Amino acid sequence: MSILSTEQLGHSFNDNWLFKDIYFGLEKGDRVALVGINGTGKSTFLRILSGLLAPSIGKVVTERDLRIGYLEQDPQFQNQNTISDFIYSIGNERQQLIRKYEEAVNQEVHDEKLLNRLMDELSNANAWEYEYEIKTILGRMGVHNLEQKISTLSGGQRKRLALAKLLIDDPDVYILDEPTNHLDIETIEWLESYLTGGHKTILLVTHDRYFLDNVSSRIIELDRGKLQNFNGNYSYYLERKAEMEAAEDAAFSKNTNLLKKELEWMRRQPKARTTKSKSRIDAFYDLEEKTKGRNIKSNLELSVNVSRQGNKILELDHISKSFNGKAIINNFSYIFKKGDRIGVAGRNGTGKSTLLNIITGVIKPDSGHVNVGETTVFGYYRQGGLEFKEDERVIDVVKNIAEYITMADGKNLTASQVLTHFLFPPAKQYGMVNKLSGGEKKRLQLMRVLMKNPNYLILDEPTNDLDIDTLNVLEDFLLNFPGILMLVSHDRYLIDRLTDQLFIFEGEGKVQIYNGNYTDYRLEQEEPKKTSKEKSDPEVKKPGTASVKRKLSFKEEKEYETLEIKISEQEEKILVLTKELNSGITDHTRLSEISGEIKNLKDGVDEMTLRWLELSELK
Repeated sequence: MSILSTEQLGHSFNDNWLFKDIYFGLEKGDRVALVGINGTGKSTFLRILSGLLAPSIGKVVTERDLRIGYLEQDPQFQNQNTISDFIYSIGNERQQLIRKYEEAVNQEVHDEKLLNRLMDELSNANAWEYEYEIKTILGRMGVHNLEQKISTLSGGQRKRLALAKLLIDDPDVYILDEPTNHLDIETIEWLESYLTGGHKTILLVTHDRYFLDNVSSRIIELDRGKLQNFNGNYSYYLERKAEMEAAEDAAFSKNTNLLKKELEWMRRQPKARTTKSKSRIDAFYDLEEKTKGRNIKSNLELSVNVSRQGNKILELDHISKSFNGKAIINNFSYIFKKGDRIGVAGRNGTGKSTLLNIITGVIKPDSGHVNVGETTVFGYYRQGGLEFKEDERVIDVVKNIAEYITMADGKNLTASQVLTHFLFPPAKQYGMVNKLSGGEKKRLQLMRVLMKNPNYLILDEPTNDLDIDTLNVLEDFLLNFPGILMLVSHDRYLIDRLTDQLFIFEGEGKVQIYNGNYTDYRLEQEEPKKTSKEKSDPEVKKPGTASVKRKLSFKEEKEYETLEIKISEQEEKILVLTKELNSGITDHTRLSEISGEIKNLKDGVDEMTLRWLELSELK
């Protein structure tokens, strides 16, 4: 039974319908991801469901007293002065009790009588566990000074504060718009674990594919004003989407060919139109409407020319940088070479963006030297976002950089042509920048960077607010980019795919150079734990002892033989269930059951396969 649903929902801006006639239901325990290209109305849909925006038509129906928590892309704070004012809700007795206790503890001179009374009240209200959970969440989100004024926070800090508040309040329904933005990778992994525990009900928009796969169990796509449901994870969605688009392409091609023949008939018919041919005329108009109604997706093509690069690219010679006496970078040296693809990783605030600003000359190091090669041309995509004037048109933003750009094939494209390549149709080119969605502004910012034909590309959190379609094309471009690439990103998938070396910011000014991608690094970090476990295992060979290969016991031999059979049987069951899932059944309960069965079977196959591999090494 749905605890939140929509009926004939629709919304428009300036007579332009984003979506119309939407039916959607969210049941308790559902974890749903909403996908779609930038500008289709995903954030608008979330705002309507959260009650912050009234729809143009239709309505949202919720269960009585349902508490909805909404995390928007750019959180707004009203009537709250300090972080403490925002975190501890006036109407929440336990939160107010915890606030009083925290304030009493932080006093220079403790009032023991007050503290004892508050401790008794916390015990009576069973609030100690809640107090610990609040501290844990605030710590994970990097919120420490509760008396800091909200007006002094950066955009990233404000987003983390809003997320912390939502997690602390623990609503009945979590509606999350890009929750991983401005989080470091460790915090994202913690958030995944937090959201998937406790049977939470979640609707989210995210560009982070690892996060999307790990958190959601159902995908809904907003495409051309309609909502489509996919009962499965993101990988299943991609498979089904590819099948549907192939079928749509075939139908469109068939309809187009038929339309040409029908058009010839229509042109020959003016003298002989009778009531007998009326049905055929009606069929022609219906066919014409079907053919017109299909929108062919534009392809974002990134194939700009790259400036020639000399042998000397960039040298960092014993650079150091501190702020307010705190070491950010200490005595770091590196000589960049052709083909370098470097990921920059570390907790928030450890100095990643500082290094990028030193490299590009935005700030100077306290000591050491930065030697830039004569042919090095930087393209710097900053985390801060696109700066523009309120009365500036989209095309003017581009023309401020160049009237045309040279592509990889040598052709020169005008600013308008380049905008079209970047999915900005003429109607949007001459519109105001402040009317663009967050993702569209990011895409425009990326375009301005590439128009400079850089051979040293620096991307500081490029994935924030970009849709997955754009990200896929950006990744393909970066894979083939012949210049130097430096990438700061919390997107583990992006770091893994695009980099083969890391600068790890460990804090206190220390920067570790690591050869490998992020997954390699994490596996190596886990190795000491594995080694510690092996030391306690009497069967593990100790250094200096002869290498004797242990043979399978009789019991293990039998287990090895039966595992192959069991794995095959489970895979056959998965195949049967997958066929049933794709058969077109519409019973939501049965679809959920099948998805759950498939997941459990796959988990079982993975476990059995690992065990089979362990045993096979001993044969």
